[in-house]
Order: sequence, then structure tokens, then C-alpha cells
Amino acid sequence: MHQNSHHTLPLIAGGLLLCALALSGCAGAVVGVGTAAVAASTTEKGFSTSVSDGIIFAKLNEKFLQQNQVLLTHADVTVNNGEVVLTGRVKTQGDKSLATKLAWEIKGVRSVVNHLKVTETATLKQIGKDNAAVGLFRTKIGLDEEISSLNFSIDVVDGIAYLSGLANNTNEMNKVIYHAENTRFINEVISYIVVSTDQRD
Repeated sequence: MHQNSHHTLPLIAGGLLLCALALSGCAGAVVGVGTAAVAASTTEKGFSTSVSDGIIFAKLNEKFLQQNQVLLTHADVTVNNGEVVLTGRVKTQGDKSLATKLAWEIKGVRSVVNHLKVTETATLKQIGKDNAAVGLFRTKIGLDEEISSLNFSIDVVDGIAYLSGLANNTNEMNKVIYHAENTRFINEVISYIVVSTDQRD
């Protein structure tokens, strides 16, 4: 019986999320988000937190779609326990400020960390290095048996790695940070990783 309920939980999470999005008028953001919420429900996050983060992610991308499509294609969004982290590159300071404003408009958002880079162009060489760093890092944590790699996200912009996710314990968090710090092409690591035992409002 326990085994059956374990396999059913992700399906319930996806169904609830799709219903919630439909009620909130976010039909345009439904595609792909249900899958993200299902995957999140199987990690260290609790069931309700996974669904809430998925809804925030969907609503923010819907706002980007409606008000500034540049943000939709250029801003990378990570949501963890109500904390929104924005990374990537945009062309103007106005784009960056708008992204923060739109994120704060969403119910359930606890904090917004905006690391969007304002730049007209990025060299192909730097973009290649950043992408290579992401791949190398994901390989490292994927091979580490003490790390649940699916629980963590990374974005590398101009050699700076932004980590987020939910660690089972401090040791796992420190190992993820260690791997990032020792990955080629990463010059600096900024971590927003939360330990699952932390008490948060």
C-alpha cells in the first residue's frame, strides 16, 4: 500500500498544480510546469512547498510573457521555498528592475534575489565557458553518491556560479559548494542552498 501511494503522489501534485494554474488564469504557463512540480515533489521538498514554488514559477513566467517577452527568453528563474532567484542577461536596467517588480507582485514570494546582468552583448567565448562550467559541475555532483543532484540548480553567468536548492544536511550543502568552487571556468560561487532542517517563516 505504501508503495502505491508513493507512485501516486507525483500524479496528484501535477493535477493540483494544473487546476491551480487554471483557476489563476495562467493557462499560457501551464505547459511544462506540471512536469517540474511532479519532479520537485519527489525531492527533499515537502509536497505543498513543491506545488507553491511551481505556481510562483508559472505566474512569473506568465507575467514575463504578458509584459516583457525579453525577460521570458533571457531571464532564468529559480524558486525555492518562496525565494525567487533571477539570473541571466538582459539589455537594459529597466528590464532588470521590471523583473524584480513582477516577482514581488506574486503571492507567496518571500524574497527576490536579482542577479540579472545588464549588458548589450556577451561574447561567444564567455557564454561557451559558462555553459561548459554548468556541464562539468552537474557531472561532478551526479557522480557524488552523497549528493541528491536533482535537488540542486546552478546558473553560471560571467564565471559566477549561483547555486540554489534544498540540502538534506549541512554536509551535503558543503559538498555541493565545494564541487562548484573546484569546477573549471567558475571564478566565484554564490549559494542560496537551504538545509531541510532550517526553520523558516
